[in-house]
Amino acid sequence: MTHRLKKENNFSYIEVGEGKPIILLHGLMGGLSNFDSVTSFFSKKGYKILIPELPIYNMSLLKTNVKSFAKYLHDFIEFKGYDKVILLGNSLGGHIGLYHTKLFPEKVEALIITGSSGLYESAMGSGYTKRSDYEVIKKKAQDVFYDPEIATKDIVDEVYKTVNDRNKLIKTLAIAKSAIRHNMAKDLPKMQTPTCIIWGKNDTVTPPEVAEEFDELLPDSELFWIDKCGHAAMMEHPDEFNQILDAWITKRGI
Repeated sequence: MTHRLKKENNFSYIEVGEGKPIILLHGLMGGLSNFDSVTSFFSKKGYKILIPELPIYNMSLLKTNVKSFAKYLHDFIEFKGYDKVILLGNSLGGHIGLYHTKLFPEKVEALIITGSSGLYESAMGSGYTKRSDYEVIKKKAQDVFYDPEIATKDIVDEVYKTVNDRNKLIKTLAIAKSAIRHNMAKDLPKMQTPTCIIWGKNDTVTPPEVAEEFDELLPDSELFWIDKCGHAAMMEHPDEFNQILDAWITKRGI
Protein backbone atom coordinates (compact mmCIF):
# COMPACT_ATOMS: atom_id res chain seq x y z
CA MET A 1 0.00 0.00 0.00
CA THR A 2 1.48 3.30 -1.01
CA HIS A 3 -0.62 5.30 1.47
CA ARG A 4 0.65 6.04 4.96
CA LEU A 5 -1.08 4.40 7.90
CA LYS A 6 -2.26 6.96 10.45
CA LYS A 7 -2.27 5.96 14.12
CA GLU A 8 -4.51 7.98 16.44
CA ASN A 9 -6.51 7.08 19.57
CA ASN A 10 -6.07 3.30 19.21
CA PHE A 11 -7.13 3.49 15.55
CA SER A 12 -4.87 2.64 12.61
CA TYR A 13 -6.28 3.74 9.27
CA ILE A 14 -5.59 5.07 5.81
CA GLU A 15 -7.18 8.36 4.75
CA VAL A 16 -7.09 9.64 1.16
CA GLY A 17 -8.92 12.46 -0.63
CA GLU A 18 -11.41 15.11 0.51
CA GLY A 19 -15.19 15.11 0.61
CA LYS A 20 -17.98 12.81 1.74
CA PRO A 21 -16.55 9.88 3.74
CA ILE A 22 -16.57 6.35 2.33
CA ILE A 23 -15.31 3.79 4.87
CA LEU A 24 -13.90 0.58 3.39
CA LEU A 25 -14.07 -2.59 5.50
CA HIS A 26 -11.71 -5.45 4.75
CA GLY A 27 -12.39 -9.16 5.26
CA LEU A 28 -10.89 -11.74 7.57
CA MET A 29 -7.78 -12.46 5.50
CA GLY A 30 -8.04 -9.25 3.48
CA GLY A 31 -5.41 -6.54 3.62
CA LEU A 32 -6.02 -2.82 3.22
CA SER A 33 -4.37 -2.99 -0.20
CA ASN A 34 -7.34 -5.04 -1.49
CA PHE A 35 -9.04 -1.67 -1.96
CA ASP A 36 -6.22 0.11 -3.85
CA SER A 37 -8.31 0.60 -6.98
CA VAL A 38 -11.44 1.80 -5.12
CA THR A 39 -9.29 4.20 -3.09
CA SER A 40 -7.57 5.62 -6.14
CA PHE A 41 -10.79 6.01 -8.16
CA PHE A 42 -13.15 7.50 -5.57
CA SER A 43 -10.62 9.73 -3.80
CA LYS A 44 -10.38 11.63 -7.10
CA LYS A 45 -14.16 11.99 -7.39
CA GLY A 46 -14.91 14.12 -4.34
CA TYR A 47 -14.85 11.46 -1.62
CA LYS A 48 -12.66 10.96 1.42
CA ILE A 49 -11.68 7.29 1.56
CA LEU A 50 -10.97 5.80 4.99
CA ILE A 51 -9.77 2.24 5.56
CA PRO A 52 -9.56 1.34 9.26
CA GLU A 53 -7.48 -1.67 10.28
CA LEU A 54 -10.08 -3.81 12.00
CA PRO A 55 -8.79 -5.23 15.30
CA ILE A 56 -9.48 -8.80 14.19
CA TYR A 57 -6.56 -10.29 16.13
CA ASN A 58 -6.27 -7.66 18.88
CA MET A 59 -9.57 -8.05 20.75
CA SER A 60 -9.94 -10.44 23.66
CA LEU A 61 -11.39 -13.79 22.60
CA LEU A 62 -14.71 -12.83 24.22
CA LYS A 63 -14.90 -9.74 22.02
CA THR A 64 -13.76 -11.43 18.83
CA ASN A 65 -17.17 -11.25 17.16
CA VAL A 66 -19.13 -9.34 14.53
CA LYS A 67 -21.00 -7.19 17.07
CA SER A 68 -17.78 -5.97 18.75
CA PHE A 69 -16.28 -5.04 15.37
CA ALA A 70 -19.47 -3.16 14.44
CA LYS A 71 -19.17 -1.18 17.69
CA TYR A 72 -15.48 -0.55 16.99
CA LEU A 73 -16.52 0.87 13.61
CA HIS A 74 -19.06 3.11 15.36
CA ASP A 75 -16.33 4.35 17.74
CA PHE A 76 -14.13 5.13 14.73
CA ILE A 77 -16.92 7.11 13.02
CA GLU A 78 -17.55 9.04 16.27
CA PHE A 79 -13.81 9.67 16.67
CA LYS A 80 -13.69 11.15 13.16
CA GLY A 81 -16.77 13.28 13.93
CA TYR A 82 -18.91 12.16 10.98
CA ASP A 83 -22.70 12.50 11.04
CA LYS A 84 -23.21 10.14 8.11
CA VAL A 85 -20.95 7.83 6.12
CA ILE A 86 -21.06 5.44 3.19
CA LEU A 87 -19.88 1.93 4.12
CA LEU A 88 -18.32 -0.52 1.66
CA GLY A 89 -17.46 -3.99 2.94
CA ASN A 90 -16.05 -7.18 1.44
CA SER A 91 -16.62 -10.61 3.02
CA LEU A 92 -16.49 -10.24 6.84
CA GLY A 93 -16.23 -6.46 6.24
CA GLY A 94 -19.63 -6.54 4.54
CA HIS A 95 -21.11 -8.36 7.53
CA ILE A 96 -19.63 -5.77 9.91
CA GLY A 97 -21.08 -3.00 7.72
CA LEU A 98 -24.51 -4.66 7.77
CA TYR A 99 -24.45 -5.19 11.53
CA HIS A 100 -23.30 -1.61 12.14
CA THR A 101 -26.16 -0.39 9.92
CA LYS A 102 -28.62 -2.46 11.94
CA LEU A 103 -27.34 -0.91 15.20
CA PHE A 104 -26.80 2.67 13.95
CA PRO A 105 -28.98 3.20 10.83
CA GLU A 106 -28.94 6.99 11.25
CA LYS A 107 -25.16 6.99 10.67
CA VAL A 108 -25.19 5.19 7.31
CA GLU A 109 -26.22 7.03 4.15
CA ALA A 110 -25.59 4.03 1.91
CA LEU A 111 -24.14 0.54 2.12
CA ILE A 112 -22.20 -1.43 -0.48
CA ILE A 113 -21.59 -5.14 0.06
CA THR A 114 -19.54 -7.56 -2.03
CA GLY A 115 -19.03 -11.24 -1.19
CA SER A 116 -20.50 -10.48 2.22
CA SER A 117 -21.05 -12.95 5.02
CA GLY A 118 -24.17 -12.49 7.14
CA LEU A 119 -26.43 -15.10 5.57
CA TYR A 120 -24.15 -17.93 4.52
CA GLU A 121 -20.49 -18.53 3.78
CA SER A 122 -18.61 -21.77 3.22
CA ALA A 123 -17.01 -21.69 6.65
CA MET A 124 -14.29 -19.06 6.70
CA GLY A 125 -12.40 -20.80 9.49
CA SER A 126 -12.55 -24.40 8.33
CA GLY A 127 -10.11 -26.59 6.49
CA TYR A 128 -6.93 -25.63 8.30
CA THR A 129 -6.08 -29.10 9.59
CA LYS A 130 -3.18 -29.19 7.11
CA ARG A 131 -2.22 -25.61 7.78
CA SER A 132 1.52 -26.38 7.84
CA ASP A 133 1.31 -27.55 4.22
CA TYR A 134 2.08 -24.47 2.11
CA GLU A 135 0.60 -25.97 -1.07
CA VAL A 136 -2.73 -26.69 0.68
CA ILE A 137 -2.92 -23.09 1.93
CA LYS A 138 -1.95 -21.79 -1.50
CA LYS A 139 -4.83 -23.76 -3.07
CA LYS A 140 -7.28 -22.37 -0.47
CA ALA A 141 -6.11 -18.80 -1.18
CA GLN A 142 -6.42 -19.36 -4.95
CA ASP A 143 -9.93 -20.79 -4.59
CA VAL A 144 -11.16 -17.42 -3.30
CA PHE A 145 -10.62 -15.99 -6.80
CA TYR A 146 -11.90 -16.99 -10.23
CA ASP A 147 -8.41 -16.31 -11.59
CA PRO A 148 -5.91 -18.11 -9.30
CA GLU A 149 -3.15 -15.72 -10.44
CA ILE A 150 -4.74 -12.98 -8.29
CA ALA A 151 -3.51 -14.93 -5.24
CA THR A 152 0.04 -13.57 -5.42
CA LYS A 153 2.86 -15.06 -3.36
CA ASP A 154 2.49 -12.15 -0.92
CA ILE A 155 -1.18 -12.96 -0.38
CA VAL A 156 -0.49 -16.69 0.07
CA ASP A 157 2.41 -15.98 2.43
CA GLU A 158 0.20 -13.74 4.57
CA VAL A 159 -2.57 -16.35 4.82
CA TYR A 160 0.01 -19.07 5.59
CA LYS A 161 1.54 -16.92 8.34
CA THR A 162 -1.89 -16.14 9.83
CA VAL A 163 -3.16 -19.73 10.00
CA ASN A 164 0.15 -20.97 11.44
CA ASP A 165 0.02 -18.43 14.27
CA ARG A 166 -1.91 -20.29 17.00
CA ASN A 167 -3.38 -17.12 18.52
CA LYS A 168 -4.55 -15.85 15.12
CA LEU A 169 -5.98 -19.23 14.17
CA ILE A 170 -8.04 -19.36 17.39
CA LYS A 171 -9.36 -15.84 16.63
CA THR A 172 -10.08 -16.84 13.00
CA LEU A 173 -12.18 -19.78 14.19
CA ALA A 174 -13.94 -17.55 16.75
CA ILE A 175 -14.85 -15.03 14.02
CA ALA A 176 -16.10 -17.79 11.70
CA LYS A 177 -18.40 -19.07 14.47
CA SER A 178 -19.53 -15.52 15.24
CA ALA A 179 -20.40 -14.90 11.57
CA ILE A 180 -22.67 -17.96 11.60
CA ARG A 181 -24.17 -16.95 14.97
CA HIS A 182 -24.88 -13.39 13.78
CA ASN A 183 -27.07 -14.49 10.88
CA MET A 184 -28.97 -11.44 9.63
CA ALA A 185 -31.90 -12.99 7.73
CA LYS A 186 -34.43 -11.65 10.27
CA ASP A 187 -32.82 -8.19 10.48
CA LEU A 188 -32.48 -7.38 6.79
CA PRO A 189 -36.19 -6.75 5.99
CA LYS A 190 -36.21 -3.95 8.62
CA MET A 191 -33.14 -2.18 7.19
CA GLN A 192 -34.16 0.70 4.90
CA THR A 193 -30.63 1.90 4.02
CA PRO A 194 -29.98 2.07 0.23
CA THR A 195 -27.75 -0.92 -0.52
CA CYS A 196 -25.66 -1.72 -3.57
CA ILE A 197 -24.83 -5.43 -3.90
CA ILE A 198 -21.93 -6.19 -6.26
CA TRP A 199 -21.19 -9.91 -6.59
CA GLY A 200 -18.87 -12.25 -8.46
CA LYS A 201 -20.86 -14.78 -10.48
CA ASN A 202 -18.23 -17.41 -9.65
CA ASP A 203 -17.92 -16.74 -5.92
CA THR A 204 -17.49 -20.09 -4.13
CA VAL A 205 -17.17 -18.64 -0.60
CA THR A 206 -20.49 -16.77 -0.66
CA PRO A 207 -22.19 -18.28 -3.74
CA PRO A 208 -24.49 -16.28 -6.09
CA GLU A 209 -27.67 -17.44 -4.31
CA VAL A 210 -26.43 -15.56 -1.22
CA ALA A 211 -26.42 -12.30 -3.22
CA GLU A 212 -29.93 -13.07 -4.48
CA GLU A 213 -31.12 -13.65 -0.92
CA PHE A 214 -29.58 -10.36 0.26
CA ASP A 215 -31.35 -8.60 -2.60
CA GLU A 216 -34.65 -10.30 -1.76
CA LEU A 217 -34.51 -9.51 1.96
CA LEU A 218 -33.21 -5.92 1.86
CA PRO A 219 -36.04 -3.42 1.17
CA ASP A 220 -33.95 -0.92 -0.84
CA SER A 221 -31.23 -2.86 -2.66
CA GLU A 222 -29.94 -3.35 -6.19
CA LEU A 223 -27.89 -6.34 -7.29
CA PHE A 224 -25.12 -6.20 -9.91
CA TRP A 225 -23.15 -9.19 -11.23
CA ILE A 226 -19.55 -9.39 -12.40
CA ASP A 227 -18.75 -12.37 -14.62
CA LYS A 228 -15.63 -14.54 -14.29
CA CYS A 229 -15.22 -13.21 -10.78
CA GLY A 230 -14.80 -14.81 -7.36
CA HIS A 231 -15.09 -13.55 -3.78
CA ALA A 232 -13.25 -10.21 -4.06
CA ALA A 233 -14.74 -8.35 -7.03
CA MET A 234 -12.92 -5.07 -6.28
CA MET A 235 -9.60 -6.92 -6.69
CA GLU A 236 -10.40 -9.19 -9.65
CA HIS A 237 -12.31 -6.68 -11.79
CA PRO A 238 -11.45 -3.29 -10.30
CA ASP A 239 -12.52 -1.14 -13.28
CA GLU A 240 -15.89 -2.84 -13.67
CA PHE A 241 -16.47 -2.71 -9.92
CA ASN A 242 -15.73 1.03 -9.80
CA GLN A 243 -17.94 1.77 -12.81
CA ILE A 244 -20.90 -0.13 -11.34
CA LEU A 245 -20.53 1.60 -7.98
CA ASP A 246 -19.99 5.07 -9.51
CA ALA A 247 -23.12 4.70 -11.67
CA TRP A 248 -25.18 3.53 -8.68
CA ILE A 249 -23.97 6.38 -6.44
CA THR A 250 -24.73 8.90 -9.22
CA LYS A 251 -28.18 7.45 -9.87
CA ARG A 252 -29.00 7.54 -6.15
CA GLY A 253 -27.65 11.08 -5.75
CA ILE A 254 -25.39 10.01 -2.90
